[in-house]
Amino acid sequence: MKLDDIHNSKKLYFSIGEVADMFDVKTSLIRFWEKEFDVIKPKKNSKGNRLFTKADIENFHLIFHLVKERGFTLEGAKNKLKTNRDETVKNAEIALKLKEIRSFLVEIKEAL
Repeated sequence: MKLDDIHNSKKLYFSIGEVADMFDVKTSLIRFWEKEFDVIKPKKNSKGNRLFTKADIENFHLIFHLVKERGFTLEGAKNKLKTNRDETVKNAEIALKLKEIRSFLVEIKEAL
């Protein structure tokens, strides 16, 4: 499942493997960020498996945008989320839209 498909999905919970696939990272990074960022609070089933909500995934997207795409340190990302969350959300949405546009343009170029 792609990150874009989350909003259209009827699923309420996503496994750690699905979340890792969405961001093309290892599950260990998902567990690490869960410990580092208090905005991520997955539920756990009776077996102890993490179940992430759409809100958790949106928070992962913000963290991923700050840390992996913009080069923030973990502390810097934590501070940015606490002090300027609205601007961060807007910037992440803009970056995602620009990636979609770029992909579309590359498809058109390859079709020519």
